[in-house]
Amino acid sequence: MRYGVNLLNFGPGTTPETLTAQARTARHLGFTFAMISDHIAVTPDVHEAYPAPFYDQFLLAAHLAGRVPGLRLGTTVTVIPYRHPLQTARLAANIDRMHPEGFVLGAGVGWSRPEYEALGIPFEERGAITDEYLAAIRAAWTDDPTTYHGRYVSYADVRTAPAPATKPHPPVWVGGNSPAAVRRAARLGEGWHPFMPTLAHLRKALPHLAAAADAAGRAVPDLVPRLQIRLAPHPDTPERPLGHGDADQLRADLSALEELGATHVLLDTYPGDPAERQDADADRAVLARIAEKVVDLASGEVR
Repeated sequence: MRYGVNLLNFGPGTTPETLTAQARTARHLGFTFAMISDHIAVTPDVHEAYPAPFYDQFLLAAHLAGRVPGLRLGTTVTVIPYRHPLQTARLAANIDRMHPEGFVLGAGVGWSRPEYEALGIPFEERGAITDEYLAAIRAAWTDDPTTYHGRYVSYADVRTAPAPATKPHPPVWVGGNSPAAVRRAARLGEGWHPFMPTLAHLRKALPHLAAAADAAGRAVPDLVPRLQIRLAPHPDTPERPLGHGDADQLRADLSALEELGATHVLLDTYPGDPAERQDADADRAVLARIAEKVVDLASGEVR
């Protein structure tokens, strides 16, 4: 398995310099990829969980691509309804082509109703919009000119910049833990990217992912989860999300993911509450401990 880091692109004190330092630390420790989260309108509910300033994920990825060689970049996740699909397709394909290590488009529906309202997008239709926009994005990467006619977007004979024939388009990792997200990943993704899953949930969901992919006539997407890391001195309960607990439990979690066929694992040090967030040195210490005590990042083998 390959291991990556969720870059914390928000909060007081976050600057271009601190973000570059985060990425360089990850690369120095041996992580092979880094991903960036998405909000456009930092409404009060967003600010409460992810305080401003909130740096744009695509601009930050382009910024880091020229400063941190050897680190693949991506989004965890792009809220697909927030942008026109042609814009998203172009941004992702451009970064993927310009960055030697490539780019991953993480894709999801989002959760903030006020943010949807601020952007003038119907919150109740976010799932259907995501499905349609992802189909349009994939078409834009493969057809030039591209034409798409749907309920939410329609255009004809638009010139695009698809990836060259020698290089496939950026992979899509579909985020979300729900049955709808599993079906979306099967139909429209190269990877399924659940957040804070339990082992029981993965074991239950993976057969559904395989069945939905088979029904769609596609290869089964890779398992590429994002784990919230909460290392503790004592074991957590068996029902905990993967990534919570002591070092022995985290080793067991990674071994279990390997047995389930996971290809990439994204580690997220953000606790979910800004009041609990520590400084950059504390985040660095957690990642260093994982690299030293839990997994050999060079080989991907659990210690």
